[in-house]
Amino acid sequence: MKTIEHWINGSPAAGTSPETAPVFNPATGQEQARVALASAADVDTAVTAATAAFETWSESSLTQRTQVMFAFRQLLVEHEEELGRIISAEHGKTVDDARGEITRGREVVEFACGLGDVLKGSFSDQVSRGVDVHNFRQPLGVVAGITPFNFPAMVPLWMHPIAIATGNTFILKPSERDPSAANFVAELYKRAGLPDGVFNVVHGGKDAVDAILTHSGVEAVSFVGSTPIARYVHETATAHGKRVQALGGAKNHAVVLPDADLEFAANHITAGAYGSAGERCMAVSVAVAVGAAADGLVEILERKAGEVKVGPGDVPGIEMGPLVTKASQERVENAVGTAATQGATVLVDGRGLKIDGHESGFFTGPSLLDHVTTEMDAYKEELFGPVLAVVRVDTLDEAIGVINANPYGNGTALFTGSGEAARRFQRNVKVGMIGVNVPVPVPMSYYSFGGWKDSLIGDSPIHGPEGIRFYTRPKVVTTRWPQPKQQVAAGFNFPTSS
Repeated sequence: MKTIEHWINGSPAAGTSPETAPVFNPATGQEQARVALASAADVDTAVTAATAAFETWSESSLTQRTQVMFAFRQLLVEHEEELGRIISAEHGKTVDDARGEITRGREVVEFACGLGDVLKGSFSDQVSRGVDVHNFRQPLGVVAGITPFNFPAMVPLWMHPIAIATGNTFILKPSERDPSAANFVAELYKRAGLPDGVFNVVHGGKDAVDAILTHSGVEAVSFVGSTPIARYVHETATAHGKRVQALGGAKNHAVVLPDADLEFAANHITAGAYGSAGERCMAVSVAVAVGAAADGLVEILERKAGEVKVGPGDVPGIEMGPLVTKASQERVENAVGTAATQGATVLVDGRGLKIDGHESGFFTGPSLLDHVTTEMDAYKEELFGPVLAVVRVDTLDEAIGVINANPYGNGTALFTGSGEAARRFQRNVKVGMIGVNVPVPVPMSYYSFGGWKDSLIGDSPIHGPEGIRFYTRPKVVTTRWPQPKQQVAAGFNFPTSS
């Protein structure tokens, strides 16, 4: 059986640990490969390689770095289909969905290609007599990314292009559930001309994570995953003197007002809820139906949930693939049963779905729950599966109150034809990313991605301007160039600009 190795210093590396973990094909339920699990010594080897590479990469020209990014971007375009199929085979999402995540990740590469303008400093002439001031930003050193299974290409692409383009070297610890995309990206970087050691991949579980969080040679850590682990990453890494980006979980609401186009809203909410089998941190998991919108919205949602085409991700026309693991399938289906016992109305029941020829796959169909309350587990828990809960309220202000009382604040959306309602909503909800008639408001690469409350631990969003800030540190330089033999008096009191 194939063993997926690490990628260290420009080539595959078996590592020192004999431990491996299974990699499944979610559509068949069969183990298709093993992935090597890194020891602390393997992480140290990667850090050593990245540290050595930093000495020269950090001194490379901005032109050289952006040329690598341009070449890397082109290779992502040329190999999009191949990478999409690699993702689909290990994650379960459809190939089209996988290609979509590659496209969104590639947008960050394109942002990194234009860093020449973003990294420009400022200059102040004659701040004092014969004195000028300017500033610029420099890379940190070796930085690391710890990323989740649900976007094995896109989420890492939110991190390493900016880190590398600003002069850092990078160590990626992807999810061991779908590790092959990371190695494929490493090969593309090498073909793009990236020097050995600048981008490294170590696979593994908690031992590898802890080794990264505590290693003295790692300057910063970026993390995307569940909130409890985000807290652990933030606390552990900051205790060891590192910068940390830690993005956690979500419970995203889509509010529908009576003046909305209900067909339009239901169509987009269905895609937002069930796309990628709901395994997205920005998935719509709660539809908040306001007043007279409720019955009509639920009727259309029920129809559309029943029309979703479920099957293997590599079959043309399929809209939703399996969940990533058997445990995920069981957890989601148990949550639907619990919702029923707690009083929710199960309008569409996705449990027990079997796909011909793939009876052992980790499939569950879309589930739609009506009359869900905020006290039910189906509302409170991040299910990370194809389950949409409908909460009914009387007013927009009540809907805003529901959202603001939720511990998460990642994304939210409002469907309406009213500009006044949209403005009130976007100003009053305590959420980091907001869509108006847009169900999944993931910002473009030149903005930053990050929620509020328990969806972002600390204060560092990812990519865009915040990504530049995170992976660099500023210097301010004050200069004086006196003429030869010119005497400049020195003062003993605190210097001023006079």
